[in-house]
Amino acid sequence: MARQLDFAGKSGANYRYTAIEDDRIPPTAGANYIIAETAPGAETRLLYAGETENVMAADLAGRLDEVRQRWPAAELLLRLNVRRAVRTAEREDLVAEHLPPLNDPPEAPPVVEQDVSPNP
Repeated sequence: MARQLDFAGKSGANYRYTAIEDDRIPPTAGANYIIAETAPGAETRLLYAGETENVMAADLAGRLDEVRQRWPAAELLLRLNVRRAVRTAEREDLVAEHLPPLNDPPEAPPVVEQDVSPNP
């Protein structure tokens, strides 16, 4: 059985991802994926969180090869999610918590300006 890792999001939700084995044929379903540094004896570090409509059609192996040039211990992990809204929310939750170096930083919430004029 493939190795599984849990990642917590900013919301406190836990997401279980499965390591992709090199000889496994990827599914055609939509999914969230993570590229993480998984060196033995070290804490797992999330490097990139993404999503795709079709795992088989996405060049995730190519993306992993690029990342391994800088982080040789990088590994691809997958979590099947069919609905786009679920995938997007999960990716945003993980990026907000882990701030992966290969993702854009999350957008700051809008600042609400308050009227600071003195009361008459």
